Amino acid sequence: MANIVLVGAQWGDEGKGKVIDYLTDKVDVVVRSQGGNNAGHTVVVGEKKYILRLIPSGILRKGKLCVIGNGVVIDPVSLWEEISELAAHGVKINSKNLLISECAHLVFPYHKIFDEQREAGTQKIGTTRRGIGPAYGDKIARIGIRIGDLLQPEIFTKSLKARVKDVNSLLRELGLKPVRFEPLLHQYLEVGEKIRPLITNTVLTIHKAMQAGKEILFEGAQGTFLDVDHGTYPYVTSSNTTAGGACTGSGVPPNRIDRVVGAVKAYTTRVGEGPFPTEDAEIADLMHSMGREYGAVTGRERRCGWFDAVATRYAQILNGIDELAVTNLDGLDSLPRLKVCVAYRLDGKRIEFPPTCVRQLAKCIPVYVELAGWQQATSGAQSYDELPPAAREYLQRICDLTGAKLKLVGVGQSRAQTILV
Repeated sequence: MANIVLVGAQWGDEGKGKVIDYLTDKVDVVVRSQGGNNAGHTVVVGEKKYILRLIPSGILRKGKLCVIGNGVVIDPVSLWEEISELAAHGVKINSKNLLISECAHLVFPYHKIFDEQREAGTQKIGTTRRGIGPAYGDKIARIGIRIGDLLQPEIFTKSLKARVKDVNSLLRELGLKPVRFEPLLHQYLEVGEKIRPLITNTVLTIHKAMQAGKEILFEGAQGTFLDVDHGTYPYVTSSNTTAGGACTGSGVPPNRIDRVVGAVKAYTTRVGEGPFPTEDAEIADLMHSMGREYGAVTGRERRCGWFDAVATRYAQILNGIDELAVTNLDGLDSLPRLKVCVAYRLDGKRIEFPPTCVRQLAKCIPVYVELAGWQQATSGAQSYDELPPAAREYLQRICDLTGAKLKLVGVGQSRAQTILV
């Protein structure tokens, strides 16, 4: 039996959906343990392109059980829309392939309003404005409402009424339109009835699966440097995106995790505000001209730069990454020379790991080594040996600098364009 955690080892958007889809073929259960519908996983199967926001990517594999864990915050209206979209594409959802933790917290429209207000201010973070941060804020403040409460209408009604009263007091102070309680109540109770068969104590579900010898994949959202504790704070998300979040967000103890796979792009991207030492206009222009690096959920242009081995090396330490899954190698096919950041210079001193202070990180100057490009298409390669020698050298250098073994290489969006090493 092997229980695997897949994490993003950069700033998110590392192509985890593709990696998860591939790894899911080898496991029985896929668990989403944190984040909300602010994260999009893109999976291309044949001619069909799926963008999944809350439902684990394993849903596209027949015979797999997908679980949304307690660490996720759920907009139930968005969830039902996603379920309906999948059904329209022939992917039927029921309690045999999707279960939802009764302890997962709910996202409400007022969370989105507060998110938008914060983003309109001077302390802009660059969020997706989907209310994820404020929902986690309510959870930590112990005033949140959980999805299991939808199954108890009297309790849900009482909790929501009290919360809307407090929210509306604040909205009036801000000069904003108050939330209407009755329509909100009916909308959420209606969706609650639709998803009622899916809601359960998923801790017990996962542990029963482990006892039965099932193999489990824990699907991470976002990436290491968006972790609320270990990322480029305050330019982070509101959950623990590192490997430890898989345990707290699902109820699985750390000693039941067997290995950690880190997903990285062959270059680096990030979305939103915050320092990005290897950001480079040449890479950004190239990717955007190819129609790449636009957010799956928001459509925003991603910021792009050279591969940052300093950041990825730190991600390996934080997560205990055993193996790397390198995606989007084909994005670099046309370049004659490639740069890899191997260290930073901060105030004239060479450093090997990123500073935890975001203001210091913003002052860091990347130290690069240059490698030869391969200038030929990799998208048709069916095996590691079919990759150009320069591409294999580039991949090996990434692994050597990061301290993890190469597990998988992505050379295109489709499921078939995946090379297992």
